[in-house]
Amino acid sequence: MPDSVSLSLLARYPLCRPEVSGLPRYNAGLSEDEVRRRYGLQNIVKLGSNENPYGPSPNVIAGWAALAERLGRYPDAAAETLRHDIARLNGLESDRVLVGNGSEQIIRLIAEAYLSPGERVVTVRPAFGLHEIYPRMMGAEVDAVPVGSDATFDLAALQTAVKRPTKILMFANPSNPVGCMMSGAALQDLIDACPSHALIVVDEAYREYAEEDSEYPDAQVILEKQPRPWVILRTFSKAYGLAALRIGYALTSSADVAKTLDTVRDPFNTNMPAQVAACAALADDAYMKDCIRKTVSERKRVAGALKGMGLFVAPTWTNFVFVRVPVPADQLATELLKRGIIIKPWKEKGFETWTRISIGLPTENDTLLQAVADLVL
Repeated sequence: MPDSVSLSLLARYPLCRPEVSGLPRYNAGLSEDEVRRRYGLQNIVKLGSNENPYGPSPNVIAGWAALAERLGRYPDAAAETLRHDIARLNGLESDRVLVGNGSEQIIRLIAEAYLSPGERVVTVRPAFGLHEIYPRMMGAEVDAVPVGSDATFDLAALQTAVKRPTKILMFANPSNPVGCMMSGAALQDLIDACPSHALIVVDEAYREYAEEDSEYPDAQVILEKQPRPWVILRTFSKAYGLAALRIGYALTSSADVAKTLDTVRDPFNTNMPAQVAACAALADDAYMKDCIRKTVSERKRVAGALKGMGLFVAPTWTNFVFVRVPVPADQLATELLKRGIIIKPWKEKGFETWTRISIGLPTENDTLLQAVADLVL
């Protein structure tokens, strides 16, 4: 039976499908402009959205002005050039690559293309909110397996969960918001536990920050060796510094999977500047890796400083830290906003004293650390 909140929403929005009327809104966080207006501040330190603080490759910026004269034309609806470049770098045929308006759009396409009411999705908790919101939008049941007390994947619980009828297994590796990493052996065991028909979706939005670690698995290699259909999600928003352009992509197990997703894809779903910028960013691997090196170095410094304050910092292989604080995370976030610092307090039940903090420029990280020390020590 629907709960009282769901019934109230249905009464207010009688034309909506019940799955939609009861959905939570995705928490995108506050913009810098909103914080300036709300608190009357000028200098903002934005550490809430896991962006690359160094911005895009100089190659992207150098070609930006030339795009203006092309703005009157529609983009390539199939993103052929970008898909070709992605396919070449990953050793695939381009018909196994799909490009989206951010990888988050592809999550929605997966839900729309594969899920019917009552079917079951296994994911983790806490997680990127859309891993749960979009399946629920389609009427699917979502089984979210909490991370362990040590803030790492609960592998035994995940294996138990997928042994029940499961249409899709979907999770991020490394995890967002926790930052933990699943090894190759663990990933293989989890896949082996899935039903033979299950679709495996591995969200690798933070792959670039983890792939130099010898324990980080090549999910593509592992997935290619087993028969289940699969999708690997990646993005240009993080390591490549193109968050404003909203562009991501998927590698798929077959052209049939990509075609299925393409069937429900919006026409012209990625714009021309985003496609061109993504190609330029892919071509400048050295710049991206330099950003990674500096960010990982700062992440280790920030994590060490927070631990030195007596705070628990989850193990992380990303461009952020997930921290347990001694007060409600919303309270800490509000106090930091008054100082012009944006972080992301977590709101999922059971994690209300956790907050995710992105790694910024060294000076921004110093500002954050001093403010946290003033507030929690």
